[in-house]
Amino acid sequence: MTGHPAHTTWEPLPAPRWEDAFLSGNGHHGTLVFGDPHDDRVIVTHHTLVRPNGAEHARSPQLAAELPSLQDRLLAGDLAAAEDFTDGRPLQWVQPFHPAFQIRLRRPPGAARDYRRSVDFTTGEVGARCDGWRSRVFVSRADDVIVQHVTAPDLTLDLAQDHQLPGAPEGLSVGQGTLLTSDGALLTLRVRYPDSERAYTGVTLVVVTGGATRLAPHGVHLTGATEVLLLTRVRRHTGELDVVAETRALRELIDERQSYDALLDRHLPLHRTAYDRVTLDLHADDAERALPGSELLKRTRSPALLERLFAAGRYHLLSASGLLPPRLTGLWTGDWNTAWSGAFTNDANLNLQTASAASAALPEVTDALASLIHRQFDDWRENARAVFGARGVVAPAHTDGESGLSYHFSREYPLHLWTAGADWLLKPLVDHDETRGARDPRTAAALAEVALFYEDFLSRTDAHGQLVVVPSYSPENRPANASWGAINAAMDLSAARHALETAASYHPDTPEALRWSALAERLPPHRVNADGALAEWARPGLDDAYDHRHLSHLYGVWPLDEINPYDTPQLAAAAHRALQLRGAENDSAHGYLHHALVAARLRDAERVAHTLGQVLDGDFFHASLMSAHYPNRDVYNADAAHTLPGVLVEALVQSTPDRLVLLPALPAAYPHGQLTGVRTRFGAEVDLSWTPHSATAVVRPSRTHRVELRTSSGAEPLDLVAGEDRVLTLGAR
Repeated sequence: MTGHPAHTTWEPLPAPRWEDAFLSGNGHHGTLVFGDPHDDRVIVTHHTLVRPNGAEHARSPQLAAELPSLQDRLLAGDLAAAEDFTDGRPLQWVQPFHPAFQIRLRRPPGAARDYRRSVDFTTGEVGARCDGWRSRVFVSRADDVIVQHVTAPDLTLDLAQDHQLPGAPEGLSVGQGTLLTSDGALLTLRVRYPDSERAYTGVTLVVVTGGATRLAPHGVHLTGATEVLLLTRVRRHTGELDVVAETRALRELIDERQSYDALLDRHLPLHRTAYDRVTLDLHADDAERALPGSELLKRTRSPALLERLFAAGRYHLLSASGLLPPRLTGLWTGDWNTAWSGAFTNDANLNLQTASAASAALPEVTDALASLIHRQFDDWRENARAVFGARGVVAPAHTDGESGLSYHFSREYPLHLWTAGADWLLKPLVDHDETRGARDPRTAAALAEVALFYEDFLSRTDAHGQLVVVPSYSPENRPANASWGAINAAMDLSAARHALETAASYHPDTPEALRWSALAERLPPHRVNADGALAEWARPGLDDAYDHRHLSHLYGVWPLDEINPYDTPQLAAAAHRALQLRGAENDSAHGYLHHALVAARLRDAERVAHTLGQVLDGDFFHASLMSAHYPNRDVYNADAAHTLPGVLVEALVQSTPDRLVLLPALPAAYPHGQLTGVRTRFGAEVDLSWTPHSATAVVRPSRTHRVELRTSSGAEPLDLVAGEDRVLTLGAR
């Protein structure tokens, strides 16, 4: 594991906590690698592993018949009317994400000199070594298998699959099997959930070179070996798994590839090509770059720290994305009691974590998000029908990856009222289409169904003939003088307008497009309140509650382009005032980084630097460089780790289909640097370098197009010709 120190991290001591485990993943399987040379542990995870808790049978509430009455009451001034819009159920959490088991390799006690563990972001390998012992682990994107390799001159160890992880519920039905083979052993572990036909099975094929292998409790005992290769897969299933077929598939990998390096060679083109597309270099001090991650995290203003967190964030985001996009914990957890069920939380967290997918050239992340969306589309249709009596689709605020139904709601979190989710979830897919210059028919069809919902739902008007979004919900806040379900939340207005206009653009020259555009024009404008801030609710009489972690009302600034300093300067000023007034509430990492993304769009470099500082100074990162939800590494959570690269890209390069903005919000603490490989929404790659006095951008267009170039010097047209690089030199900044 060698290369630029920004593309690896390391520690000189073992990791006693799973939160400090180094991570690997292929978007299906994940591993948390920790422990020490005498008790090496690899926790195995999989995106499909969610524990049945009753939510697998939950349905959307049948409330459509009561919707007109609710709308009447809200429009008549009953500010608490939505509190009764429920079928009386208690809050139902989605099925919680959980780990599968850990693979434990125990060696006899003894001295462990020159210990070092590391993770190479360019390869996805996690390794450890001391004396003559060496361990390597990666999760193959080519073969969807966990590959573990251990070598030592005279290897004696006990090897087992261990399901006993923190928080495991009572009543698990566990069956283990060990079978000696001609070249090692086969380990199987089947776990059936309590009161359920659902289960999961882990299969580990062990190939041993040299020495002797014999059965031991729950595993095998090796003596005198020189090399051990382990291949592991886990499957969630109903009924019984065909273990023979799974074993045969693992054996075929060994027969065809024969070695760890051969398996790694198949994986590298898929992983490394994606990871290497975008890089950030802040001209950090080489001595600081060489520090272990735990020491570097103490130097909160070090450019080397930001370089490494950018690299680690892209690595973890890529590694967590495949079958599904990242959960609240990415693809990893070492505890069955995962906070907030380890869900996909669609009213901020998932959207923030995938913020850099298009611009930082990770279409793998966008594809994973699309996979989640399209597999749940029938459920989204049911949400629209059951709650709103409408055609089209409504996305849930929470999902476990299986069900897309809106059943997670309560009086204080009436998430079943939220209608903006489909637009927010589809926005990265639209960005991806713009980046590559081709429209995915699936995205076009999805947008049409979102527009269809608004055709049915937007049926009420005010005294001025403008449409009213009622009921309306601004996650996860409430007006200072009203209940959570209200009228004309700024986010709902922006989402409806964007969804209708985008659907129309995807279906040009059709009667539907004309209807959708006309409907968008009838939506009311945003309101500026008495404080000069963009109001969270455009309805007069609904007062703002400023101290909240979410910035839902600034959805028009980020991720949309509806409000910006160039086309809508007055609204941008009001949005900036709203940002100034916003509190941090409970210091959630996602709140700080959401704040930074909006600040970057509004060209406020000082505010970007301040909010980044709150995260860097707040001890949000574990030694693994995975993050926490709260300061002081409280509650394992991927929001900060995955969102930070998006913040840095937005501070340096922004684009729309017709505009390029260079260095809009560069923090002063980073006066030198290069950002390479950024993708724009007008089909060009950009390499940017800067010093305190000048900057240079190389624009590599794939399409012929005229865009507006925005820099600190103002605006000018930029004519781009496909295949012809443009070198732009910016003057004093």
